[in-house]
Amino acid sequence: MIELMPRNVREVALFGAHCDDIAMGVGGTLLTLSAACPNLRVRAFVLSGGDTPREIEENHALRALCPGADVMVRVLDIPDGRAPGYWEGIKIALQSFRYHTEPDVVFAPQRADAHQDHRLLAEMVPTVFRDHLVLGYEILKWEADTPATSVYHPLTRDVAAEKARVLLKHYPSQTDHDWFDEESFLGLSRLRGVQCRYPHAEAFVLEKAVVRFGGQG
Repeated sequence: MIELMPRNVREVALFGAHCDDIAMGVGGTLLTLSAACPNLRVRAFVLSGGDTPREIEENHALRALCPGADVMVRVLDIPDGRAPGYWEGIKIALQSFRYHTEPDVVFAPQRADAHQDHRLLAEMVPTVFRDHLVLGYEILKWEADTPATSVYHPLTRDVAAEKARVLLKHYPSQTDHDWFDEESFLGLSRLRGVQCRYPHAEAFVLEKAVVRFGGQG
């Protein structure tokens, strides 16, 4: 088991295609990091929902998941489900965002996601953050695209429960979906916990990592 120590994490960059993607994919990890890393800087970039109630939901949720952290959220107004048609604008926005963050860890959707918006963002983020640890998170939804994950972040039962509470409280626009409920969120995190022998966990697909076993490189 390899651990990334909290003292080495000062800033994280978060990428989501839609408001709630980040919270579903990495909400428990954000709660844990915020508690372990004083003065954590959180920089979030979301493709769709700008200037709508969804943007308000996203800001409230991410601040609830990152108590005490320095949180900045940028939400674009790309139409939901149409991201591939806005490739150039998204690329320019990502490059602009890159100038305002120097993260120790990057969280983005994973490449095998069935939703075209998620998948496009997963492909684009590593082209802008080329020298960073990029972890692809999974997004719970009705498509049968659950990935084969290779990286796990253990969560306590309390953290998993708090993540579910934040999701239900701060995303009222999503509660009409029959899968958007506490049972679903805790079921997935419990499954990932079983896979790494902890009560709960969030799981990721490793995009790229550079490993040094001592010495200079």
